[in-house]
Amino acid sequence: MTFNPLAGVGLLFAAFISTVVGTRGYRSLAVRRGIVANPNFRSLHQRPIPRGAGIVFSLVCISAITALWLAGMISSNLTLALVVGGGVATLVGFVDDTRQLRARSKLLAQGILAALVLFCFDLQPLIHLPQVPAFLDFVFSWLGLVWLMNVYNFIDGIDAMAATAAIFVSAAAALVLFVEGTQKVMPADVGVMLVFGLVAVCSFGFLIFNWPPASMFMGDSGSLFLGFVFGAMIAKTVLDDQMSMWTWVIIFGYLAGDTTTTTILRIFVTSKWYGEHRSHAYQNLARIWGSHLTVVVGVTLFHLLWILPLAIWSALMPATAPLAALFALLPVVLWTLRNGPMRSSS
Repeated sequence: MTFNPLAGVGLLFAAFISTVVGTRGYRSLAVRRGIVANPNFRSLHQRPIPRGAGIVFSLVCISAITALWLAGMISSNLTLALVVGGGVATLVGFVDDTRQLRARSKLLAQGILAALVLFCFDLQPLIHLPQVPAFLDFVFSWLGLVWLMNVYNFIDGIDAMAATAAIFVSAAAALVLFVEGTQKVMPADVGVMLVFGLVAVCSFGFLIFNWPPASMFMGDSGSLFLGFVFGAMIAKTVLDDQMSMWTWVIIFGYLAGDTTTTTILRIFVTSKWYGEHRSHAYQNLARIWGSHLTVVVGVTLFHLLWILPLAIWSALMPATAPLAALFALLPVVLWTLRNGPMRSSS
């Protein structure tokens, strides 16, 4: 189907406005219903703040993605993953925001959602490890998708961190797709780029309310949705040979590097490593510096000045992508070793 640029811009603008208006309305509802995050030992805030606002931008994004499918811009298998899976992720997250699900229940839901992604793409593994049975490729692909959803939950620990990260990941992926398209006979998939655009503008609409000092939290209804959507988009772009897994590792370099290193360190330094905590490097520095904004700006600059060039490099010179991934992860791991759990009292 022929792409109409004005229609695409109009859809993005409508999604942004809908998110802003919907989030503003949700704030009053959350206060009336008592859907708030109260200060506790994990909190870096001193007052109750409405949470669960991620349900707004998630539903707006799902609705806009449905419109793309009806217009013939994206495939049915991608739509099934994003609309059905994204809807389930949003619902599960919102239930957790309002009723506090057990960790076991959330993990079960993440496992089912990861399986749905693989089912929607014909049960094809996303990675191919040398010298291992084929079924292990599938198992590790499934585990990677489950972990990605946890990564996004873990990164939502200070104002604006998860929202700005979603904007960067979406914009970087769209840019890499464009660059990849210039290197191949087939141009970039406009429908997939529009999906990334929708995630970015919806996240930006929410960011207006989450910018430090935040007046609203996305909660699991937003973070679980984002983690799931990025997992589905990774599956789509990797299996269709639009982007390499190495490029995705680079784009998620800071997010995955911080959360994975923190989790591994906590296994060694605390008996209840799986419990709630606030020992990520970005959380420690926000507490020590007394500023969420300083940390978020610093991470954003790292994304733009270090991660993005490496991602583009990996697209232009695929043979060197593993080296670029190492360059992306190494400073994050070292930073987390210095400022993560070893520097935390909780």
